Amino acid sequence: MVEFALIAPVFFFLIFGLIEIAVMFIFMNTLDYGINETARRIRTGELQTAGADASDFKELLCGNLFDLLDCDDNLWVDVDRFDDFQAADASDNALPIDDDGNLIDDFDYDPGGPSEIVLVQAYYKWDLITPVLPELLNPALSNPLINLGDRSRLLRAAAVFRNEPY
Repeated sequence: MVEFALIAPVFFFLIFGLIEIAVMFIFMNTLDYGINETARRIRTGELQTAGADASDFKELLCGNLFDLLDCDDNLWVDVDRFDDFQAADASDNALPIDDDGNLIDDFDYDPGGPSEIVLVQAYYKWDLITPVLPELLNPALSNPLINLGDRSRLLRAAAVFRNEPY
């Protein structure tokens, strides 16, 4: 009993932390799937010809997330048009985060026209549940889990493509 009492808290912390990390990566893959499926509608010109706006795109994205993620408060989308692929920078230095780790809510919706290059990004704020996990995640999983400075991480999915000539 004494040995179990000493080992049980560490054991359960590891189990719950592992489960939370696994669920987080499943949601990252779900977000990636959703952004690829929804971006296809931009790539083919379907959303441009229908006159869809950012809220329509976000609604379509939420429909491709299997109702697993909270689309209302924790999901942001950014769709930008670029002149070349080099300018469509989806690296970490282009993240919408200020120096304090706060999300800068300055997103655009410009799906471009025929044969234009488009970068579609989705950001999801994931709140961690397991205690002490944020301190352990900082050095180990800094990328692709972007630290927002509190008990949350920013999950990101992106797709870069050239629109089809429609």
